[in-house]
This record gives sequence, structure tokens and C-alpha cells, in this order.
Amino acid sequence: MAAGVKELTAAEFDATIASGVTLVDFWAPWCGPCRMQGPILEQILGTVAGRATIAKVNVDEAQDVAVKYSIRNIPALMVFKDGQMMKTFVGLQRGDVLLQAIEAALK
Repeated sequence: MAAGVKELTAAEFDATIASGVTLVDFWAPWCGPCRMQGPILEQILGTVAGRATIAKVNVDEAQDVAVKYSIRNIPALMVFKDGQMMKTFVGLQRGDVLLQAIEAALK
């Protein structure tokens, strides 16, 4: 995982999404598509560094956060702006799709 992709605990989650734009990847280590999503997040990180945060939440370790956002299938990716959910994706996503959602939230 790239240095800039932040692994969030349940305790850090609300503070992290509270301001600015954050892409959160809800994942688990045993999930094949989740492991495939990781390098895609690393690729787009350089494009949004300093403007948006990219974070991951392990649903096995932060079950209360997963329940709060009704995560039923992973990977699930959500774009937040100032604490408000802007967009949700379920399943493996291409980098350009995620980047477009982040750029839209930054406007």
C-alpha cells in the first residue's frame, strides 16, 4: 500500500471524512477483488495528493463503520465531501471512474 493511502480505524473514520474530499475503500484482506483495487488506488493517489485523501477501512476490524454505511458487498468505495457521502461504488472500479468522482466532489 502506498504511503499516502491511509488505513483507517473506526475511531479515526469520522474525523478523517469530516473535512475535504475523501475516497474510502471498504475492503477485507480475504477479498480477491479488494486486493485488486489496492494498486488502482495507489495509481490515482499521485493525481489527487494534496487535494483529496484516499483511505481504506478493513470491514472485519471496523464492523460498526461498515454497518453504519450499510456495506453488504466489498469492495465498496465511497466519496465523501466535508462528511457527506457524495457517491458510492460497489465492486472493482477502474481508476479513471474513481478519479472522475473525486474531481467532481472537489468542484
